[in-house]
Order: sequence, then structure tokens, then C-alpha cells
Amino acid sequence: MHKMKTFMLMFTLFIVFIFLGGAIAGEDGMVMAFIFALGINLLSYWHSDKIAIKMTKAKPLSEQDAPEIHAMVRRLSNKARIPMPKVYITPSSQPNAFATGRNPANGVVAVTKGIVNLLDKDELEGVIAHELAHIKNRDTLISTIAAAMAGALAFLARMGRYRMIFGGRRRNNDNGGALLQIVAMILAPLAGIIIRMAISRSREYLADQEGARIAGKPDGLANALQKMQRHVHGRQMKVNEATSHMFILNPFSGQSGMSKLFSSHPPTEERIQKLRTMR
Repeated sequence: MHKMKTFMLMFTLFIVFIFLGGAIAGEDGMVMAFIFALGINLLSYWHSDKIAIKMTKAKPLSEQDAPEIHAMVRRLSNKARIPMPKVYITPSSQPNAFATGRNPANGVVAVTKGIVNLLDKDELEGVIAHELAHIKNRDTLISTIAAAMAGALAFLARMGRYRMIFGGRRRNNDNGGALLQIVAMILAPLAGIIIRMAISRSREYLADQEGARIAGKPDGLANALQKMQRHVHGRQMKVNEATSHMFILNPFSGQSGMSKLFSSHPPTEERIQKLRTMR
């Protein structure tokens, strides 16, 4: 269900790009913007693990320092039928975790000091299984494609403004397209953000379900999310906001208003409720 939803959202984003991009910058401008945004995002994707580790200040967690966590990751990786990822720890008191890597062979799972101290064994297994599901489902690749399309739409909106300033406006007035171009410039970046957000939320639901199956205990992840949600507020995580979509819970979930409306994560209460029904 969620895989189909993700495909439909990706297809919708592509259609939005074609129509709004053509209205703003024409065929040539649309192709140039897409290539430019795709190049930047593919570069980020290829080095996603290194970028994420640097931006979150994560450090390698050796098996000698944390044998139980390594044993847990190894056992769950075998159940998920993927290579064991590298294990990192982030020096933050906020309970959280993330996964990165361009494919299962280059996977990375990182946990915060806060989550290790807060959760019991079953709960931590649920969280790690959730992150392994992200790696197994290649969510980094999907996020990169969505980011490329959304970035291209934002770039096209800027390109459209320049076209209007430097002579495109008069040409559009001749064929009655000025109003369409203005509307498209307003809608393009907003559409990219909304659809990208919807894709990210859909992948979180899918990782919850897959992670619960890998761990074999849906209540473990549900209890972990419930406990983490209570402790996230008031413990701001000193990471770049661009990395927020990678974490199992939004590290800036204390935000409100429009920021909360456009959050990359679905409501935690809904995630817990869906996991409870898997018993």
C-alpha cells in the first residue's frame, strides 16, 4: 500500500514538474534546471553517509565499547537479509536515531547517547530494525530523487522571475501566458515541498511496518516512539535542519505552526496506533 503510494507521489511530482516547469521556463529551461538539480542531489547521494555523519557529529561506535548494540545490529541485519551496516553514535542527549548510505552495502546506522540510555532492549531493537528497513528499502535513493525534483522546481521558479525581469514578460503578454507563468512560479516550490514531504511521510510508515516485522515485536517500536516523543521536547539537537528527515523522530519536533504543518514526519500518535494494530 505504502509502496504504491510512494510511486504515485513520485509520479505526481514528475507530472507537476513537467507542467509547471514548462509554464515557467519553457522546454529548454526545464531540462537545464532538472539536470542542474539532479547533479547536485546525486553528488549528495553518492556521499550521503559522509555528509550525514559530519553534519550530525556522529562518531564510530566500536564493538569493544558497545558489544550488545553490535550484536543487536548484526542479528537484525541477518533477519532483514542485508549486510551489517556501520554503527555510529551521536553525542546528543535527545533520544533519536537515523540511517544513511546510498545502498545496503554502504549502510550506516547511528544512535544518540540519549536513546541508548532511555530505551530498554526490545524498544531499541524496534528502533534499529526501523532504520535497517530504511536501508533495505533504499529510502536514501528515493529521497534523493524527490529532492532533485523539488530542487529543480524551486530553481525553475527563480529562473522564471529572471525571465520576466529580462524581457520574458513582454513575450508572455503577447500570447496570454503572463498570468499562468506568475501562478506557476508561486506554486512550483510549494508543490515540490508538499509532495516531497508526503513521500517522506509515506516512507516512515513503511519503515515502521517493515521494522516491526524484522524485530518481530511491533510493541517494541510503538513503546519506543511513545517514550521518545515525551523526551524529544525540550532537548534540542544541535544538527543542521537539512538532516531532520533522516531521523526516526523529527529532532526539531518542538516546533509549531507552519513548520509543524510541513514536517517531514507523520504524527507520532498515528505511527504508534498503526503499530498497535499489527499485534
